[in-house]
Amino acid sequence: MTLHPEIAAVTDRVIERSKARRRAYLALLDAERESGNDRPKLGCANLAHAYAGTDEQREQMKAGRSMNIGIVSAYNDLLSAHAVYYRYPEQMKIWAHEAGATAQVAGGVPAMCDGVTQGYQGMELSLFSRDTIALSTAVALSHRTFEGAALLGICDKIVPGLLMGALRFGHLPMVLIPGGPMKSGLANKEKAKIRELYAEGKVSRDELLDAEIAAYHSKGTCTFYGTANSNQMMMEAMGLHMPGAAFANPGTKLRQELTRAAVHRLTEIGWNGDDYRPIGHVVDEKAIVNAAIVLLATGGSTNHLIHVPAFARAAGITIDWDDFDRLSRIVPLLTRVYPNGSADVNGFEDAGGPSFVIRELLGAGLMHGDTLTVGKGGMADYGRKPEMAGDTLVWTEHGEKSGDDTIVRTASDPFSSEGGFRILKGNLGRACIKVSAVERERWTIEAPCRVFADQLEVQEAFKAGELERDVIVVVRFQGPKANGMPELHKLTPPLGVLQNRGFKVALVTDGRMSGASGKVPCAIHLSPEALGGGPIAKLRDGDVVRLCAESGELSALVDAAEWEAREHVAAPPPAIGTGRELFAMLRHHCDEAEKGASAMLAEAGL
Repeated sequence: MTLHPEIAAVTDRVIERSKARRRAYLALLDAERESGNDRPKLGCANLAHAYAGTDEQREQMKAGRSMNIGIVSAYNDLLSAHAVYYRYPEQMKIWAHEAGATAQVAGGVPAMCDGVTQGYQGMELSLFSRDTIALSTAVALSHRTFEGAALLGICDKIVPGLLMGALRFGHLPMVLIPGGPMKSGLANKEKAKIRELYAEGKVSRDELLDAEIAAYHSKGTCTFYGTANSNQMMMEAMGLHMPGAAFANPGTKLRQELTRAAVHRLTEIGWNGDDYRPIGHVVDEKAIVNAAIVLLATGGSTNHLIHVPAFARAAGITIDWDDFDRLSRIVPLLTRVYPNGSADVNGFEDAGGPSFVIRELLGAGLMHGDTLTVGKGGMADYGRKPEMAGDTLVWTEHGEKSGDDTIVRTASDPFSSEGGFRILKGNLGRACIKVSAVERERWTIEAPCRVFADQLEVQEAFKAGELERDVIVVVRFQGPKANGMPELHKLTPPLGVLQNRGFKVALVTDGRMSGASGKVPCAIHLSPEALGGGPIAKLRDGDVVRLCAESGELSALVDAAEWEAREHVAAPPPAIGTGRELFAMLRHHCDEAEKGASAMLAEAGL
């Protein structure tokens, strides 16, 4: 199928804009591959230290003739999604041995749970934990005793952080290994309903806690289609998984065999064979565009409008929100998965899952099919579904239709002809909005604003009945430089309640909104942010604000001369406690959201 001309045009724009930095990046890979230190060049004392921690593999490693795989793991048992990795390294060593290779845990990376920190001080460390993860990945791989690497991580900042670090070792072949979602518990819509009832004071805290535990009940990723599961969709589209690995449940034979196949495949794509596939070449401009395409086609998390530009930069590639906006106009919405529907990711997988979506996009010329992938057969492999045929892992073709067309549809019969992302521009700056779950009549909201500097203030105003009207809630000083850009997830229930009561409601913020956000129109990531002179700092209570996703407008309807003369309000003092003061350097040096909000990349000149 011929590639859609707009996708070709956007890709050409990305390639042209990235030319100089991508050229420098590829030169780095060549230099690292040809002249960088590796195991045969290390001194004997260095090697002895590297081998001292292992008994059973030492003789094979000493010979230096087979691949040694470095495992970088985000294991902890605070995150349900990462608790599944507990036994992975010892299993992977066995599977590596089956393929004539060895494996070592190169290092661990921190992995915080946004679900635990949502609405509290710890959330102000969340975005910058991504830079910390990238740095930790680099530390793990800096030993240069590996010919390949396996990256074990799933959730919000963890996958982008792993990629950002790993791509600076782009001469190595690597594979990302997910652990899969927990099985379905309390339905996401029922959970959301109980949250709204609690916000209205109609159910008790005990009832709310019971509902939350019924929803988040076991090991594996949360089952809504937020940032973590959007990560997995993108890794499929970038060819960094074994095909179809995203949503097989933990503890199943299929999950085990997909991980085993990933280890075996890694040994086949090393530099000593005839199928060398370094991650720095797998992640190219087309792969980055593919990631953006599947994010739009599935109504994925808005957090990736920060993360995709960040990990693209680590590979010398520049993608911006204009690219996303252009792609969104022609990429159809093929899924309805909560919060953009009632089904969870298990229902999505049962109906066809990522592989059905990729098959449809490839067949309609809406995705690059000619990319290098971990899978042997290229991107076409990612359009087939993995299954167990007895004890054998196989990949099968999908039928013409999905298993449930209320969840997944074909490209010829989409839920919407557009992907549901828009850029908003005006005298308030530049923001983005996800409208795939917003009813069309709510795409335009014009109302007086109420301005806050903290999401807890919004909750208090809601409880006091001060927001019982058409209102645009403005929450500022939430950008990366101000407080680390925490997700404002606690706003979802009260804003949803106000909307349910018939009011016209929207959110405008220089902060982030969770990948679980949905039905309320939210203009997020507003740049420039309030700290440092962004125009959002000029807003006053009662100013009429116009948000229009149809025309792409975000403006304060204030007389131009008055607007120009207004002073910016003073920023709140920097918060301390919960370690936030330790992240001051990252706040001070980070760049804007559209570039990825990374101090590490900014200071490295990437």
